[in-house]
Amino acid sequence: MKTITGRFRIAGIWEGISFLLLLLVAMPLKYFADISSAVAVVGMIHGILFPLYLIALVHIAIVHKWKPVRWFMGVLAGFLPFGTFVFESYLRKRDWK
Repeated sequence: MKTITGRFRIAGIWEGISFLLLLLVAMPLKYFADISSAVAVVGMIHGILFPLYLIALVHIAIVHKWKPVRWFMGVLAGFLPFGTFVFESYLRKRDWK
């Protein structure tokens, strides 16, 4: 958590987990068990974590001088299930730069 890369990894992991919880737990509870409070709680948590992920993405992209394509891939990863995990793996294979 002391490095830009570490903060980005943590933000991506937590954002990805919150997104999966929203899609795979809270949404089915809302539509199949009529428990809408799950979406309210998990949705709020995800609503806080997603902008934090984007801020961490902008920070790492500026510091490492990423090309626009990599910026776009990072933003797109936040909108896809498992996207942040796949993007982090992609970056790790390319030495984060």
